[in-house]
Amino acid sequence: MKTSWNRLVRFVAAEDGAEHIGEPIDAELDVGAALASGSEVKVRVFTGSSVLNVDTQPTLVIYTISRLLPPLSKAEVGTIRCVGLNYRKHAKEMNLDLPDHPTLFFKPSTCLGAPNAPLVIPHQATDGQADYEAELAVVIGKPAKNVSKEDAMDYVLGYTCSNDVTARVHQFNGAQWGFGKGFDGFAPLGPCLVSASSIPNPGDIELKTVLNGETMQYSLANDMIFSITEIVAYLSQGTTLEPGTVIMTGTPHGIGVSKVPKVWLKPGDDLRIVMSHGMGSLVTPVAYEKLRVYTDSETTWHISGTVIPFS
Repeated sequence: MKTSWNRLVRFVAAEDGAEHIGEPIDAELDVGAALASGSEVKVRVFTGSSVLNVDTQPTLVIYTISRLLPPLSKAEVGTIRCVGLNYRKHAKEMNLDLPDHPTLFFKPSTCLGAPNAPLVIPHQATDGQADYEAELAVVIGKPAKNVSKEDAMDYVLGYTCSNDVTARVHQFNGAQWGFGKGFDGFAPLGPCLVSASSIPNPGDIELKTVLNGETMQYSLANDMIFSITEIVAYLSQGTTLEPGTVIMTGTPHGIGVSKVPKVWLKPGDDLRIVMSHGMGSLVTPVAYEKLRVYTDSETTWHISGTVIPFS
């Protein structure tokens, strides 16, 4: 799809406290990393409030990011489609045969998480099982049904960083993966949505996970078993992919459960999903949620030491 922009962010502006979409002034800036370091990020505001608005145009207004939001809202995302086991080296590290067809599972919209905000691991998964999975996310820009591989890119609006956060014990306890991958906040998305038209070959995209400064995953998207066009065509068969549909396209090798010893997300971890071509860093510091019940029957949630009343 052709767009009037190369990359957009959705954000709350420091100047008026309202939500906007816009294009970062510095075309080379890693927006997530800059904000994480305390730097000021300026954005040229576009018309409208949604990246799905095909008529959005740049204005003369320049605002400063106060808070980043996911490129799409929960209402726009709907149900998130996820492809499992879609990298050759990842299949090898898991000792699994390459699939003949894409493996599909779903995450609810409540999984959507914001960039440069804490990734809160619910207390049900704070027992050494929370894992990271860097994934290139595809955003659909117009209704797609029964699409061919040859026409698939006509429906792709853009790409962004995502993390298929997973509670491994809950994932492996059942035949379906949705529960262990479907906790609140388990699909951080962003910061930048980069137009598909600005990346002629998505196989050239580099993606990696950096945990506390150490690279845990690194791959080119060309290690995918099923390409972007194949995934979009397959998922649209008999099913309408509405505008705003997010497809998480699988993770490369290097996930925590495959490490020796295994690596689990811990409170205080600096977790970053980093991608090339302007997508930048999806920065989500890790926090643990713990449930504490007091003798007076008052219940509160504790998130990394901060007490939050629960009602």
